[in-house]
Amino acid sequence: MSLIRKFATVASGTMASRILGFGREMLMAAALGTGPVAGAFYAAFLFPNTFRRLFAEGAFNAAFVPLFAKEIEANGMDSARRFSEEVFGVLFSVLIALTLLMQLSMPVLVATIIAPGYASDPAKFDLTVSLAIIMFPYLMCMSLGAMMAGMLNSLRHYFAAAIAPVFLNIILIAVLAWAWWSGRDERQIGYDLAWGVLASGLVQLAIVWFAVRRTGIRVRFRRPRLTPNVKRLLWLAAPAAITGGITQINTLIGTAIASGQDRAVPALAQADRFYQLPLGVVGIAVAIVLLPELARALRAGNEGEASNLQNRSVEFVLFLTLPATAALLVISEPIIRVLYERGAFTADDTVLVSAVLSIFALGLPAFVLIKAFTPGYFAREDTRTPMIFAGISVAANISIALLLFPSMGAPGIAVASATAGWINALLLFGILVRRGHWGRDAGLLRRIPLLVLSSALMAVALWFGAGFLQPWLGPDASLIEQIGALALLTGCGMIVYFALAFGTGGADFRQVMRSMKRKPGAAAPATTDENAP
Repeated sequence: MSLIRKFATVASGTMASRILGFGREMLMAAALGTGPVAGAFYAAFLFPNTFRRLFAEGAFNAAFVPLFAKEIEANGMDSARRFSEEVFGVLFSVLIALTLLMQLSMPVLVATIIAPGYASDPAKFDLTVSLAIIMFPYLMCMSLGAMMAGMLNSLRHYFAAAIAPVFLNIILIAVLAWAWWSGRDERQIGYDLAWGVLASGLVQLAIVWFAVRRTGIRVRFRRPRLTPNVKRLLWLAAPAAITGGITQINTLIGTAIASGQDRAVPALAQADRFYQLPLGVVGIAVAIVLLPELARALRAGNEGEASNLQNRSVEFVLFLTLPATAALLVISEPIIRVLYERGAFTADDTVLVSAVLSIFALGLPAFVLIKAFTPGYFAREDTRTPMIFAGISVAANISIALLLFPSMGAPGIAVASATAGWINALLLFGILVRRGHWGRDAGLLRRIPLLVLSSALMAVALWFGAGFLQPWLGPDASLIEQIGALALLTGCGMIVYFALAFGTGGADFRQVMRSMKRKPGAAAPATTDENAP
């Protein structure tokens, strides 16, 4: 299977999850708006979700995957299975203890870390604590699931791990539909959603568990022991957890600061949901596929293939991310109006959320590039350097957020997040180049400015198109008219961008098709203009 086809396999599952996520957010916005129950739910869910990204996806994709793949190649499947059982025993025990500790400490955590601004509102504070206690075991399910997903990715079975997250949105949509049908009030809906999150964690774990068993590996519980392999994993995973979850760390910090202002927390969460679509579909897909492929190339001593993989990944993410950034900058308000503005979600909410989204868009290329740059460190078992850069990014995020929030509100949090993302991305890239781990690619350097130009011209076309279609995009139009006008606008924007990208040479259609057929591990072509993805 070619590199781009692997990207597409993972991205298809993520795309399905994100599209259903929009459906979920539309229903939640109509049911809860940006009110106190919405704020409590988003703050409570963010806590276990952040831990999931830190200790599950970040740590295991960065540390477990290369070590598991090394065991397969060096000692065979039996040795890899024993290693996975050693890790499972330690992980399961740690998660049990962590879950109990966090649930007992939840009132203190909400008051000091999750949403300190809610402490002045006892009803909102108590609701946030209750919802967080219900949802925190979701972390355990997803952490064990991330280990299973790491095994599947190492074995080049990508689809089950990519499709499992879809069930979070399927279950929450079902919960919201049932709540609407039965006429439940906002507080009851908040509790229903919390139990739905926990149920989805169990379903997702079951999916990847059975997928691993279908590969012929049965992971059994072993008494937790710090074997040499487990110690090596923990040594790599600790900094990788911080690095892999940098976006979530910044989001958690932003939420804690934003809890001091009404409507700010749900506004950030609703904008985050939209810009997570290109980040998840493109950035996470590239990170999941690139890490094991890069690790294999480096272990084989094939520096040329490793360099080609990195350059093609960056070119791929920029090809798809730059137009998304341009579109979100120009038409964020009609997008939010069409998706969210109904029920409890008002026109004022549209203005706030669209402002946050347009600022988030400025950081989108940086966050996607981080996903493409970090495998260059992790595949070489260097998790410390990205951790240092993540720490610098977090410090910048906190400083800028505290400076801007009093005057700008939620948009100030978005500015801080975008700036921190660019600082992290530039540091990662600079050190890769300095160490000689990033091969110069003349074709990539020539095409990037052309992709930027194509995206900018598409943005101009969207600006004029949105003005022309304003009677059908405005709040006075019907929902069908709004959806049709937005679909026409985005469709025309895509046509303009792809025509410009291929017409100017920013992308080469024939090279794209050839790259889809070329398998990773085949001899990498020389780094010239013909190296298009």
